[in-house]
Amino acid sequence: MAHRQEFLLKLARGLMTFGAPSHRIESQLVAAGRILEVEAEFIHLPSVIICSFGDQELGSSETHFVRCGGRLALGALHKVHLIYRAVVHDEISAKKAAEQLDDLLKAPPLYSAPFRCLLAFCLSSLICPLAFGGSFLDMWISGAGALILSVLQLCATKSALYANVFEITVAIFVSFTARGLSSIRSRIFCYTAISSAGIIGILPGYLILSSSLELASKNIVCGSVKMVYALIYTLFLVCHLKFCKNSRSEAEIIQGFGLQIGSDFYLLFDRPMRHKLDTLASSLQNTVSLSGTWVSDNGTNTSIPLVGTWTFSHAVTLKAKDIHDGCYRPSSFSWYLQPFPSWTAFIIVPVFSLMSSLANLQPFKSKQLLVMVVISCCSYASNKVANYYIFNRSDVVSAIGAFTVGVLGNVYSRKMGGTAFTSMVTGVLFLVPSGLSQAGGITANGNGIDIGGAMIAVTIGITVGLFMSQALVYMFGTRKNAAVFSF
Repeated sequence: MAHRQEFLLKLARGLMTFGAPSHRIESQLVAAGRILEVEAEFIHLPSVIICSFGDQELGSSETHFVRCGGRLALGALHKVHLIYRAVVHDEISAKKAAEQLDDLLKAPPLYSAPFRCLLAFCLSSLICPLAFGGSFLDMWISGAGALILSVLQLCATKSALYANVFEITVAIFVSFTARGLSSIRSRIFCYTAISSAGIIGILPGYLILSSSLELASKNIVCGSVKMVYALIYTLFLVCHLKFCKNSRSEAEIIQGFGLQIGSDFYLLFDRPMRHKLDTLASSLQNTVSLSGTWVSDNGTNTSIPLVGTWTFSHAVTLKAKDIHDGCYRPSSFSWYLQPFPSWTAFIIVPVFSLMSSLANLQPFKSKQLLVMVVISCCSYASNKVANYYIFNRSDVVSAIGAFTVGVLGNVYSRKMGGTAFTSMVTGVLFLVPSGLSQAGGITANGNGIDIGGAMIAVTIGITVGLFMSQALVYMFGTRKNAAVFSF
């Protein structure tokens, strides 16, 4: 009994450390305790699991607090699932399983820090043209921003003071650089593509998805805490700045953080560029209000008032064909300044899926890696087809993509004995930037509230799609007594 309790404690720590879906942890531990015939109760709070073991003979109980943080480690999480499955099927003892889990928890990261920084560079470079309309030139700038972000992220963990402002400073730096490059007279760089792809690695898309899954599973405490944290975190990164004019007609910064403060910090030094942006914004107004006196020529129509305010429509002729995903791309530009043709998605999507799986610490030499890439490609394809027929509904489109991922992942788990969650993660994470790009991008939404709302809409669609696919797959076949290692 002592070995079984130790195994359950190590299992709880392993699930939290390697990024298991938080809304499933309690049910997984309860199922393991029931199969092992251990009288136990579990309560999951953010970063903490409370484990209570009872002793019927002595009439006493023993409570343990398992506190730890973690991140996604798909390879290690798959091994945790295999160890759990071996124990509940009575293939190995609880003592041996606890030792294997202990070795897994003490093992160093699968990949070195320089290789993970290189993966961050590749991911931002690939997502820039794929989701945000960036050019061949833009993708290298956004990749460089993500590389600096990844290096600082590794350093921020060593300093408690800098860790509190790490994300904000990186967002300001990326936005400042992107605005400076986009202000070049030739307009060869796109601010929206560079800034959006540069910070995609620190956006809390997976955290909002996790909180949405928690709330849908009626786990209100964890879901509410994570949702509020993720929204405030998003506001820190991309909150919109407001301006007012003083008596000398100079712009004063009232409030704002993240991307927008980096952009306007550059515009404080480049006044001509600020004036051009203000002129462009005013020229795109739909209506113009004029106050004055109306003088009729012949005086035959006396029903029209002579003094008042009239609103006139302002028709603006834009070269719509030169604007692609918010970026200026005239046909006179060279090929490396144009958006990528659609056929390049057949190359970029598999490569991005492969890099994303490796960035989440999936071993390269594994059968599961190929399954992740295939499911992720199917996710992108279904998302793209749904977006072609359904306009301006990123939540519905994301639900269709998530349903495809869920069906493929759960069928793979039931028929081939794989781990559903780890095989689906790459495809689900692919849906977050894709859904944001369909909702107007990151910087194009206007302010942090809109971006947070867009992320919530996307993740709610993903949540509905995942739960519907799981219900559909598990309606058929034998009843599952053990825990469900899925979303």
